[in-house]
Amino acid sequence: MENGAVYNETTEPQAKPPRRPFGCTLRHLRGWRLPAKTLQAILSLLAVICEEIVEDCIKCAGLYLFEFTSCSAFLLSLLILCVYCTDVYETFGEDKVQRVNFWAMPVIGVCFLLASIVLAATSTGSAVEKAACVFGFLASGAFLAEIIIERFHSQKQNVDGCSETPGNTQSATENQPLNKQS
Repeated sequence: MENGAVYNETTEPQAKPPRRPFGCTLRHLRGWRLPAKTLQAILSLLAVICEEIVEDCIKCAGLYLFEFTSCSAFLLSLLILCVYCTDVYETFGEDKVQRVNFWAMPVIGVCFLLASIVLAATSTGSAVEKAACVFGFLASGAFLAEIIIERFHSQKQNVDGCSETPGNTQSATENQPLNKQS
């Protein structure tokens, strides 16, 4: 029993999990989430690019609003995509990431929709402004569609997860005493 010899044969150091390259994984973006998140980022980027190409504007307030909104939407969608694909997801926890995503997507979608409407109303009608509007409407639709799909899946899981007999009824076995009194 000298020098801890008793414990050497049974105690092994805990192996560290293998590191992923750059900490990236797609396991949190299963099914429809990966295409939705990718589509949001791509459409937002295209809206930003089209808006930056606009050379002349008469009523620039709508263009500036659209610029701020589209750039913010692109950066936020890219940030959320990075959170889903890196170790940050485990650091924050699934519930916090889902909650932020749940609140961020409709806010981004509504702001993008309003900015697209303002740009469409104040544009001069150039082809680049029209393309920016189209990508703005498509991107806002992608942000809002994610929330609709998420609600549909959560309601479907709630319906599928419900049992036919409520768990708090008197006939349930769990509510019966272990030793019946005669």
